[in-house]
Amino acid sequence: MQTMRIGATLLPACLCLLAVTTAGAQDKPAERYIYATYSYCDFSKQDRADEIFNQVDKPLLDAAMKDGSITLYNYLKHQTGGQWRRVSVHGAGTIQGLLDAQKKMGDQIDANEKSRKLSAEASAICPSHDDYIWRAVAGNVGTAKRGGSSFSTYYVCDQRRESQADAVVKSMIAPVFDKMVADGKLLSWGWLEHIVGGKYRRLETLSAVDERALLEARTALVEALNDNPAGDIVTDICPEHADYIWDIVAQAP
Repeated sequence: MQTMRIGATLLPACLCLLAVTTAGAQDKPAERYIYATYSYCDFSKQDRADEIFNQVDKPLLDAAMKDGSITLYNYLKHQTGGQWRRVSVHGAGTIQGLLDAQKKMGDQIDANEKSRKLSAEASAICPSHDDYIWRAVAGNVGTAKRGGSSFSTYYVCDQRRESQADAVVKSMIAPVFDKMVADGKLLSWGWLEHIVGGKYRRLETLSAVDERALLEARTALVEALNDNPAGDIVTDICPEHADYIWDIVAQAP
């Protein structure tokens, strides 16, 4: 069966045991989970994969937004960074919601001969990928519209101390990010924790109107955090990282 490139490989059914429902307490914000598929692609043909995304995947994602199956989606193109070339993202309030939406859209592709063939072509262009499920710990990512450019830092962390890093981000770094959003220098930011996936345990992501604004904002952030001890604490807990700049070419809301 040809599966959808958004989370192209369905995760085992046992992941259902990880499902977390939207918080019941009235004063607690809704949970935000994100499924991201990071693809390795043939450089010479990756633009064709983008065309297929617009023909096949985007209409299904728009429909899933409309019927409430998902709460967001993004499609990102590599600008600067490592070997990942494209990222397909969709969000929901639970892990089970992510998987249900993925299966629904994959079944819709399988049921349409043209879509199935185009999806197979795209899979040949981007033949391998890494799947991650992230949960938003801090920031407005998943609730705010992102800009045209994103800076993402993927961290390898000491798993015994990750909660300490989260607490430091929420108490000491979040106010700096929030002020930059309020000032219009950033449109969104997020600190996300690993739920399922590879070696990266935390993700810090920022977005701005365009690449120039993004880099200016990041320079301002480095200066603002220069005397903030939180940066050293997080670096001590998460000493290894990979940076990417992405062009956000499709998104909702």
